[in-house]
Amino acid sequence: MSQTADSAARMGNWKAVIPQWVRGYRKVDLRGDLGAGLAVGAMLVPQAMAYALLAGLPPEVGLYASIVPVLIYALLGTSRQLAVGPVAIVSLLTAATLAPIVAEGTGRYLAAAAVLALLAGAAHLVMGVGRLGYLVNFLSHSVLVGFTAAAALIIGISQAKNLLGISFDRQDHFYDTVAEIGANAGDANFWTIVLTVVSLVILVGIRRWAPKVPGPFVVVAVTTLLTWGLDLESKGVAVVGSVPDTLPGFSIPSVDAGLVGSLIPAALVITLVGFMESIAVAKVYARRNRYEVHANRELVALGAANVGAGLTGGFPVTGGFSRTAVNSAAGARTPLASVVTAGIVLATVAFLTGLFESLPNAALGAIILVAVLGLIDVPEIRHIARVKPTDLIGLVVAFVATLVLGIEWGIFVAVVASMLVVFARISKPHTAHLGRIAGTTSYRNLKRFPEAQTVDGIRVVRIDDAVSFVNASVLKSTLLTDSEVDSASPAPEALVLDASGINDLDATGADMFDDLLTELTDRGVGFHLADVKGPVRDVMIRSGLWDRMSGRIHLCAQDAVDAIRAGRPAPSDQRGSGIHEVAIADVVDSERSADT
Repeated sequence: MSQTADSAARMGNWKAVIPQWVRGYRKVDLRGDLGAGLAVGAMLVPQAMAYALLAGLPPEVGLYASIVPVLIYALLGTSRQLAVGPVAIVSLLTAATLAPIVAEGTGRYLAAAAVLALLAGAAHLVMGVGRLGYLVNFLSHSVLVGFTAAAALIIGISQAKNLLGISFDRQDHFYDTVAEIGANAGDANFWTIVLTVVSLVILVGIRRWAPKVPGPFVVVAVTTLLTWGLDLESKGVAVVGSVPDTLPGFSIPSVDAGLVGSLIPAALVITLVGFMESIAVAKVYARRNRYEVHANRELVALGAANVGAGLTGGFPVTGGFSRTAVNSAAGARTPLASVVTAGIVLATVAFLTGLFESLPNAALGAIILVAVLGLIDVPEIRHIARVKPTDLIGLVVAFVATLVLGIEWGIFVAVVASMLVVFARISKPHTAHLGRIAGTTSYRNLKRFPEAQTVDGIRVVRIDDAVSFVNASVLKSTLLTDSEVDSASPAPEALVLDASGINDLDATGADMFDDLLTELTDRGVGFHLADVKGPVRDVMIRSGLWDRMSGRIHLCAQDAVDAIRAGRPAPSDQRGSGIHEVAIADVVDSERSADT
């Protein structure tokens, strides 16, 4: 290869590692990205400090978690608007994990928070590289809404000490925290309450009448000036105090192996919840801006961001709702906006930390409170109740379990509730008695189309779900009942199963059909199949059921009815009739070849 060609190849390799948005950047996007980056940076600085306090960490740790992780995601992520950094739920999970096992305010607590970020990052990376993004589907949307609403209440209540200026020990349960607040409410500080009210009025007012203005930044500026000018610290108002101006360095946190082992379950929970929040908001803005986000690449990007947080003295991060909304509304077109945001936080740590010494904790508590109130999604709860009322069961279970049992057990119960709801639906699959629409060969549910025509002596039934060990017994009982005499018609001569709604069949299901065939034959009822899908056909062939049903497998329900009425078997040329794509002998031979 010539020197020129070798040089070009090296340049091509370098281009391959440069993000596509960098290579294809347009000047027309610059103004929007700069404006969005500045807006989110002004919002992120106070939010990061507030979420660090929520996690039981010094405010500067929140700033550290908002520099390198944000830059890493900007380089690796697939969302153009997602704003990554500390978020409320993950911060609360961090506190709930560390408080029972490590003393807050110690160096070991800081190291444990960084290790938790590293473990969460590793979990993200393993899931992303292993293409395991589908695992987050174990937490259904309705259950996540219930869990998030309960977590928002827990977060809001936890800020009472900052909002009221009272002191009480951290509690593991929501009701214990409420009791502590009631017992100590008489010690509330007047000036702290004043600052809380001022902060809430500013935040709510800006959100309503000037949504593009970074409300948290305005609150920080106003309350800091009030606290400093009126010397409110001497009147009992708690303030942030001295914030180090040292930049985060790269280091591996040092903790014992026992602590690492105790953090692994929490890291998995943080990965699950954090990714669910992040991918949900990323998809919303991807749809609005007509591009795609890739779940497994998002896992890798968030994993690398969390590793960056752990190596720079931070704590777990993910994509957030409120900052992403601001980022999009302010005109973000590409991840350059996040690069600008990281630059704002970096400049703040290097030059502006002295301005936060008089920042009242009440302002940070108010920022958290307003942010998490948006997580109680009442419109979405109403939507779920209207669209699928039974989904409210999982939602309510997750909500109550999180409030009563706490965050960690709440998320476990939420996952179990999601799976139980799925199993409950699968265990009682929908079945329908069918009739033919006049003038067509289409069969429809008689309950929905009572005018559909039926044939005496022939019952046509459809199963609308996979047939597996979960529901095989129920389906067998249902189909046997359909073969009996009822008040509307005599015992049928034949039962036709329209299998068009069956998309999967396991060994237990195949055995059930085999037993059903025997029992129906003993009753003198002919059992026929129609419109069997390929994957289901394959299982039937391997189980031997296909051979037993020879002459009674039809292309569609109408063909089955016509054959039964004419007293003739189904076509022997299954390929030519569209019943099966290959000869049965070919499939059997193929299976034997694979075994050998």
